[in-house]
Amino acid sequence: MSADLLIEGRVFRGLRNGFAEAVAIRDGRVLAVGTRDEVAAHAGPATRRIALGDRVAIPAFNEAHMHLLPYGLGLSQVNLRAEEVRSLDEVLKRISAAAATTPKGEWILGRGYDHGELDIGRHPLAEELDRAAPDHPVIITRTCGHVAVANTVAMKLAGVSHNTPDPEGGAIERKGGRLTGLFQERAMRLIRDIIPPPSEAQMVDAIEAAGRNLAALGFASASDMNVGMTAGMAEIAAYRRAAAEGRLLQRMWQVLAGNPEGIAAAAWEEGLRPNVSAGATADELLAWGAVKVFGDGSAGGLTAAFFDPYLESAGGGTGIFCFPEETMHALLKRYHEQGWQLDIHAIGDAAIEQVLAGMEAASSAAQPIEGRRHRIEHCGFLNADQRRRMLRHGVLPVPQPVFMYEFGDLYVKNLGLARTEVAYPMKTWLQEGHHPAASSDSPVCTVDPFINLYAMVTRKTNRGTVLGVEEALTPEEAVHCYSWCGAYTQFAEGERGTLEPGMQADIAILSRDIFVCAPEEILTTQADLTLRGGQAIFDRHGEAAALAGAAD
Repeated sequence: MSADLLIEGRVFRGLRNGFAEAVAIRDGRVLAVGTRDEVAAHAGPATRRIALGDRVAIPAFNEAHMHLLPYGLGLSQVNLRAEEVRSLDEVLKRISAAAATTPKGEWILGRGYDHGELDIGRHPLAEELDRAAPDHPVIITRTCGHVAVANTVAMKLAGVSHNTPDPEGGAIERKGGRLTGLFQERAMRLIRDIIPPPSEAQMVDAIEAAGRNLAALGFASASDMNVGMTAGMAEIAAYRRAAAEGRLLQRMWQVLAGNPEGIAAAAWEEGLRPNVSAGATADELLAWGAVKVFGDGSAGGLTAAFFDPYLESAGGGTGIFCFPEETMHALLKRYHEQGWQLDIHAIGDAAIEQVLAGMEAASSAAQPIEGRRHRIEHCGFLNADQRRRMLRHGVLPVPQPVFMYEFGDLYVKNLGLARTEVAYPMKTWLQEGHHPAASSDSPVCTVDPFINLYAMVTRKTNRGTVLGVEEALTPEEAVHCYSWCGAYTQFAEGERGTLEPGMQADIAILSRDIFVCAPEEILTTQADLTLRGGQAIFDRHGEAAALAGAAD
């Protein structure tokens, strides 16, 4: 049996089996892997070859926790991320520029500002946004996605006034009896619910655009962690259309919005059911596997729920629970009994306790939680007892190591050094037997996997601060967390995440060998070629295209 393609050079098979000299692919799967001579035995007259040189091939990255559709839609919104925006003047300049090209009365949406990185050291105010866009409704969302600022026009359209009560699980900031424009957690729905949703065509375009960006970074698998958060049930139709039209580039693990205002109940009524058993989604691009409920907010935004308070210098308080315990536990029990995987947002230790206890309470003799691979998303600040219980029940952490890179210094400011150094404990999780699926939470953080890998290997922030170096991983462990662990959380570890015979040929060829280069060089590494099932979904240098032309 001849191979369709041989990749010759340094190949990372996976954490267990290490490196090989070549890999052979046939019919979208790994045919053989081993020494150059062993794999070359599978070459035939029509076999194509790629020589790696000083590059390396790895199992393609799996983005286990991101928001693919919002990321795609955000590509056309006002970019306020801290890499480019460090001052209030720049925020207002970009909003003003958008207003100049947007018809009066239409919405201006901005995403990604970080008040901790702005020169003013605080959130922008409604009155400041008013000056930049007096004739448009405006809402800008903090990088974490849990806090947003609206201008006066937007608040008037939403019917929000100084005496509007805080909704359950949310807060509307007032100072001196006046609205500042700041909305936290579920209070953001007051504004977002009146923003016209994108059309199906716009969503399909966004799905494709996001997928192309991910493919260019080495991702063959991804997720949308809160389907329905932007356009309700129409998002399901958009994903199905993208798949039918061949515009879905990654293997998608889809997670329905499970808050009461989400679509999980409506999707169930329309007959959508989870397909979460091992191998059930092996050859499908679109799998509906889980439901997400929010337990708390973000540590950077002071809304993650903790037992111990934030530092007084940061504002104090213990954060925000999105739901009281009885509501949260009832939601988890309902979705658990329906057969969904539970992918529940919890960052602070108090929220993690509420969620973990709810999962334990949902377990029964007929439907135990063991084997269900329920997940706690983020799971950043947890204690040893919580780790033991998660391991006992098979509840998986799905962390974002890149949070330490982008937000680590702000965590120190908000929580202190001691609590920050043990946050997102990647090495501890691996040593204890957990399977932490590294991910980005994009568009909260950059989706660039090389920044995430750098954060795992060095535990450095973007300012160079080292936080908890004992939690740093080897490059091999980091890639394992970004490939196999993601597959495991999606019941697909028998299909992808390693390069062994019979596995799907989801492969990324990287521009340099990240296993031997200096850690700083990881930051400038690129994906040269990304294969999904042996087919190129990204080809930086035209290698696969040239070879295909030669074979034809």
